[in-house]
Amino acid sequence: MTRELPAPVSAGKFNVYTGVAADAVDGAVMPTTAQLGLEAPRWCAECGRRMVVQVRPDGWWAKCSRHGVVDSKDLETQR
Repeated sequence: MTRELPAPVSAGKFNVYTGVAADAVDGAVMPTTAQLGLEAPRWCAECGRRMVVQVRPDGWWAKCSRHGVVDSKDLETQR
């Protein structure tokens, strides 16, 4: 069973680590910590708004005021 990823991390309109539009010149740049999987997304991929992020010992959750909550546990099945 394949599930769709939540909009805050899957839309691809904005870089979830920098907030820059994905089609901008530097929109594809990803910080080193994000490449290593050590960084939680800070920006909503759908609308580019800054998300409220809580990092915990076993993962993180991020909440966009428009598109809801995504939890790192939900993404583990997509790996």
